[in-house]
Amino acid sequence: MAEPKLTQFKALLFDVYGTLVDWETGIYDRLKPLLERANKPWSKKEALTAFYSVERDLQAQNPGMLYADLLAKGHAEFESRLKGGGSAAPAVTTESDPSTSASGSRSGDGSADEDAEHIAFGQSIKDWPIFPDTIPALSMLSETYKLVVLSNVDRTSFAHTRAALEGPGHFTFDLVITAQDVGSYKPSLANFEYALKEIKEKFGIDKDGVLVVANSLAHDHVPANALGIASCWIERPGATMGQDAKARHVFDFKTLGDMADAVAKEKAKS
Repeated sequence: MAEPKLTQFKALLFDVYGTLVDWETGIYDRLKPLLERANKPWSKKEALTAFYSVERDLQAQNPGMLYADLLAKGHAEFESRLKGGGSAAPAVTTESDPSTSASGSRSGDGSADEDAEHIAFGQSIKDWPIFPDTIPALSMLSETYKLVVLSNVDRTSFAHTRAALEGPGHFTFDLVITAQDVGSYKPSLANFEYALKEIKEKFGIDKDGVLVVANSLAHDHVPANALGIASCWIERPGATMGQDAKARHVFDFKTLGDMADAVAKEKAKS
């Protein structure tokens, strides 16, 4: 069998937060005040592991909740667990702890200041930093592929990110699909089935012409494997959230910039 080539695909199905945007830094920077108030000297990895557990539970239990609202709820739940827990950092493990499920959360005192802080956290998506290689890479890739977004976010929140990414004269996403559009969160197969259907209807591209490009193994590569969609892992060294899974991927690169360079080299040889 011939070795697969990046240029054999016609559409790239992107995860955004974690792949194009540094959501881990964005989230961690805004969790620091909670950690400081609770006197929890956790590392970035420890804090993100704990928050990821909260977010994963909430997404499973509230598939129709807008992501900005889910983030706000997650911030409140994270604070609740900090107040109720001990001084030790959470174990960094691939197994979720049923004793900390969102359904068993403790509520805070519900003060106006706390509520405002939770809401601000939910609305902070627009301020999460974009990886420095993202925009140049997407501009290069747009010359070869249809660029499709499949993101666990709501339309309003993504609109801010989209404006920052596309900018004046950079590139344009050909299709954007959010969790709000589908009514569920990845890794639900429904999100990927929805995307494949839209890509086929709008561009005439079949599944074999689609390449999932994502950092999160759990959110993107596992469901891609289940549906037989080829995938490319953008490693983003040091990433924590969504890495607690085993999955196959046809290609892997440290950054999106590395992937774009590889595509350019393939095209130059053809």
